[in-house]
Amino acid sequence: MNNWKGWILLVFLAFTFSCSQDRVYEEFYAFQTLEWNEKDTVAFDLKDLQENRGKKLIGVRFNDEYPFSNCYIRVISRDTTGKILDNKLINVPLFDSKSGKPKGGGFGNTFTFYDTLPFELPEQTKEVVLLQYMRQENLPGLEAVGLKILK
Repeated sequence: MNNWKGWILLVFLAFTFSCSQDRVYEEFYAFQTLEWNEKDTVAFDLKDLQENRGKKLIGVRFNDEYPFSNCYIRVISRDTTGKILDNKLINVPLFDSKSGKPKGGGFGNTFTFYDTLPFELPEQTKEVVLLQYMRQENLPGLEAVGLKILK
């Protein structure tokens, strides 16, 4: 009986300490049709965020139906008036260029890959908008995109 209590305590402690407390913001936008249409604008509201000085990550959740090795995403930052502060195109590699294996973690045929934004968002940023820039109307196999800001 005591042995079981010890195991339960160990599992509880492992679960408690494995939870990440280092993120300031994390939000994902899921595509209902499991594809990202070129007209779909994904916006993340950062108005309630006190500071955004930490590391910024873009997350892409995809499955094995995604037909490309990467995804070009336009990242637009805006202030509270809607004025564009920054507008950059980034390349997010989703598959390893040599082995062809999916990057990121996952289970089954779904994977989530986080990539660091290669630039800083202006301090006045209150909204981040993501647009797919793959020159294809619909991108099958893209399930969701997200934004994560760490402390």
